Amino acid sequence: MDAIKFVQEQMSKKQEYPAFRTGDNVVVSYKIVEGAKERIQSYRGDVIKINGEGATKTFTVRKISNGIGVERIFPYAGPAIVDLKVLKRGKVRRSKLYYLRSLVGKKARIKERKISKS
Repeated sequence: MDAIKFVQEQMSKKQEYPAFRTGDNVVVSYKIVEGAKERIQSYRGDVIKINGEGATKTFTVRKISNGIGVERIFPYAGPAIVDLKVLKRGKVRRSKLYYLRSLVGKKARIKERKISKS
């Protein structure tokens, strides 16, 4: 086993998130520290990419706020993430959804993936 991977596995705490993919609509609850106060804030949007592996794995969530696209990168193993909920499963054919950056309105929507209950 690679020494770097071994150290990263020992240092990181294991967090269990529901399985999500690119195109899914998620709500990420994360801790924000302002001075001595600490609060939890929710960030709802579409996952446009999942990058890296192991301790360096990250995912990018994009939302539209007042007509402006806002993207935020979350580390998968970050201690600031409290909870992650998948609201909708997206039907996409790409692993990186950069094309959403140039779309506005109804064209920027992602179709919902139908999941069979068998």
